[in-house]
Parts: sequence; C-alpha cells; structure tokens
Amino acid sequence: MPSCTNRLDRLRETVRSYGSVIVAFSGGTDSALVAKIAHDELEKKAIAVTVDSILLPRRELEAAKRVAKTIGIEHIIVIRDPLSEPSFTRNPPDRCYQCKLADFALISEVAKQHGLSEVIDGANADDIHDYRPGLKAKNELDIKSPLIETRINKEEVRRISEELGLETHAKHASPCLATRIPYGEEITAEKLARIEKAEAFLIRKGFEQVRVRSHGDVARIEVDQADIGRLVSIQLTAEVTAMFKSLGFVYVTLDMEGYRMGSLNEVLDR
Repeated sequence: MPSCTNRLDRLRETVRSYGSVIVAFSGGTDSALVAKIAHDELEKKAIAVTVDSILLPRRELEAAKRVAKTIGIEHIIVIRDPLSEPSFTRNPPDRCYQCKLADFALISEVAKQHGLSEVIDGANADDIHDYRPGLKAKNELDIKSPLIETRINKEEVRRISEELGLETHAKHASPCLATRIPYGEEITAEKLARIEKAEAFLIRKGFEQVRVRSHGDVARIEVDQADIGRLVSIQLTAEVTAMFKSLGFVYVTLDMEGYRMGSLNEVLDR
C-alpha cells in the first residue's frame, strides 16, 4: 500500500494537472485538505466556494470562513434558497441528489465567471462505498474528485491533514440540517431553525458528535455511545428537556443506539 507521503505527492500532481480550479468548500476535513493542496499548487488559480443557505448551521459557515483564511485561499460565498424549490421541500428520498445538483450547478457558474477550468470537491475513496447521492450529481456535471482519483480514504485524509497542520484533521462531519428530517416530512424554515438551536445547545454542553433528528413533535437525540451516560444524568436531562420543549418539541427522546451516520437512511434498506 502506498504511504501517505506518496499519496500526497500524487494528490499534488493531480491537482496541478487541472490547471485552475474552484473547490466546492464546506470547511470540513475533506474539502479543507483539497483547498489546502489547491492553494499550495495553483495559488491564485484556485478559489474556494461555499454555498450558504438555511441548511448550513451558522457555526459551520463561520468555521469555513476561518479555515479558508488560515489556508490563505480566496473564499467566495454564494447564496441559495432551497426552500423555494418544491422538489426539495417535499423531501423525497432523492433530496440529497437534487440539492447537490443545484449546489454544483451554482458553483460551476462561479467557475465560468472566473475563467477557471475545473470544479473539484472533497469526496474521498471511502465515499464510493457509502450511500452518497451527491456522487451521482457530481458525475453528471463532471465535478472532479482528486481524493478519489488518488485513492485517498478518510483515515488518510485525517493523517495527511494533521501532518500539514490543518485544524480540520479531527473535525466531525456535519451534513446539512435537512438530513435530520425523515423523508416525506416537509422541510420548513421553522424545523431547520429549531434543529440547529437544539444541536448548538448540546454542543455547548460538551457533546461533540450530535444529531437531533426531528420526527414531527418528537426530538430523537443521537450522541456517541460513550456520552449517553452523561446525557441521561438527572441535572442535564432536565436542562435538555426544558430547552428542547422551549423550541417547540413536545417529546424529547434519546436514541439508545447512539450516533450513527445517516440513520434516517435505514428506512431505505427495509
């Protein structure tokens, strides 16, 4: 198996071969590494673009700004309103595909405006084997994925990022807020706002890996298995319940299986 050093060299070579790029940039572990390499290799011929919308928690937008500034790459923020799109708000099982297609189309327009030849993203080699509707969208629009091309997986992304001094090397994934709402349940601004506030509250309480799944009037909290004991302490339970009910949830529940990526996709496998 090639070493991380060899894979990093191949990643640099791959990114250089693009000539000029727009990086679809969330500020997460994967896109931060791609943005760092793009800036190192292409300098002013690399720009990071973040699509801002009601789906993006404010803490994540601020983190993306900070990471881009640290890297030194030019950072453009474009606005999209997914709630104006009925095909999205109906929340069908292909919601993520529709959303990613719109995001990549918007980013591709920015690339054209700046005369940059390629749009690249942070999809890594592990994503090929996961349920990733975004891969279909990016393939349709010919978005390049240098981490996939160089067969760099998530573990290697984290190791390389740490070696390069990127603060994102240990960052938890934070997908869009719509992923907390079950398919078929309408997505509204009110639901998204209370989910964001509920998760922000738990993060302030020291829970790093958090999802608040919204099932109508029911909040289903997912935290790491190791954190479940702390969450159910008498004092914290009372605080969480009061906070969540103030946001409009009628019932506040804890998922005893703990956090797991894409738990709302489990119904698709039945």
